Amino acid sequence: MADEGLGSHKRDPIKASVGNAAAQRRRQHAVTVGKERREALMRTKRLCRVGVSGDFDEASIDDSDMMIEEDQAILEALTSAAVEELKLDVAYQGKGATEKRVNALRELRRFLSRSEFPPVEAALQAGAIPLLIQCLSFGSPDEQLLEAAWCLTNIAAGKPEETKALLPALPLLVAHLGEKSSLHVVEQCAWALGNVAGESEELRNVLLLQGALPALARMLLPNKRSTVRTAAWALSNLIKGPDPRAATELIKIDGIPDRIIRHLKKGDDELATEVAWVVVYLTALSNVATTILAKSDLVQVLVEILDMSTSLQLLIPVLRSLGNLVAGEPHITNFVLVVRHALTGDAIQALVKCLKSEHRILNKEAAWVLSNIAAGSVEHKRLIYSSEAMPLLLNLLSKAAFDIKKEVAYVLGNICVAPAEGSGRPNVILDHLVNLVHGGCLTGFLDLVRSADVEAARLGLQFIELVLRGMPNGEGPKLVEREDGIDAMERYQFHENEELRSMANELVDTYFGEEYGLDE
Repeated sequence: MADEGLGSHKRDPIKASVGNAAAQRRRQHAVTVGKERREALMRTKRLCRVGVSGDFDEASIDDSDMMIEEDQAILEALTSAAVEELKLDVAYQGKGATEKRVNALRELRRFLSRSEFPPVEAALQAGAIPLLIQCLSFGSPDEQLLEAAWCLTNIAAGKPEETKALLPALPLLVAHLGEKSSLHVVEQCAWALGNVAGESEELRNVLLLQGALPALARMLLPNKRSTVRTAAWALSNLIKGPDPRAATELIKIDGIPDRIIRHLKKGDDELATEVAWVVVYLTALSNVATTILAKSDLVQVLVEILDMSTSLQLLIPVLRSLGNLVAGEPHITNFVLVVRHALTGDAIQALVKCLKSEHRILNKEAAWVLSNIAAGSVEHKRLIYSSEAMPLLLNLLSKAAFDIKKEVAYVLGNICVAPAEGSGRPNVILDHLVNLVHGGCLTGFLDLVRSADVEAARLGLQFIELVLRGMPNGEGPKLVEREDGIDAMERYQFHENEELRSMANELVDTYFGEEYGLDE
């Protein structure tokens, strides 16, 4: 039976990212980060200017070769001429035919590498794809194969319709990932396929049907770092969904879980970063993958990286992976983060380090991970509550940017509630609630109520309900009134969102009705 994605168990009502919502939120996180990463790395990562092979470095492009924008028309004309020359050299069968083809391919590749926006359209209109496919034929010299794959790599880095033009070339690119090809050719073909996979779900499905996944997965098994790095990047593009089947298929391939952990432990930051993104998509999309990885040494490795690394590019996917692991079924959270186990304490301390970071994205991701831990058992809630994280979270709720405040509010809200039996309201953890409110968090939650963000407003109202219901000696309504909370809730009296309108009106009617204040 195919893996249908992540679990359906719902934990605390105050937490949006648990159970079914957890699976959806993890997928949304994965897609969002994938889009951000794609925009940031589209040209520096996807476009190949320096070859994968040290044997042919004399053909690499340096900064002095780059074309400026005003030269684009000239570059397009030169590219068209290079394709015409390649046509003649592909047809030529005389002495030195191979050398002529390689030189023509190299010239075309140079033009496709000499601009921030390569002249792909000119190459396609001149008929480059059929020629490059011919040059990829089996039995061709490695240098020819490499140059042809390099041209295709940069064509695939173009616009969506330009990437799609590679469809006829995909079977050969996948076939050249086989064991009979040289590592340089394999790596360049993988790069081209990674560009294709990153373009659309439609093209990912084509590649999966053509067997690209097991072929790329085999590339994780050698120890050549650049090859593994390219393969991991291509795989992260190939499995990123939204269908979880590719992620499930990958994790089931023999040796892949162990190899992922090995590369995270032994690889340099750049290699570990690419492998960590594979883990992000595995844990975001596949319950099977999450279960397998939770039973491995992955969590310990992730925590060690969080503790030791200073690389922002690496820490982001590591945090995301850890958060995914603890965002799903409670038995997985309890398995990977055992209360009173040294690893769990180390994990909290590593997250505290990220909360202290000057990088706002680390603050946000660390808060997201903690919110998922806080949505677990009462023991996990108390572990966070007694840690150094608490003053940092209260400070972030007060002073951080809105998106970070919202993640922090999930942590603090979940720390204050214990799961209720059945479908009733969550039980209040009184000492947590009292100390947090007296620590000044009420203002931050009311700011969320006043925001235009529906999710944040809902979270704020949920916490206000805890304060009104749970604070001892009837203190809750007075505290809320003192912070102008009645006004904040009454703004939802005629709100278009039925859920928020109902929540706010019920709280005002219940706690601030006609009888409020008469006993004073």
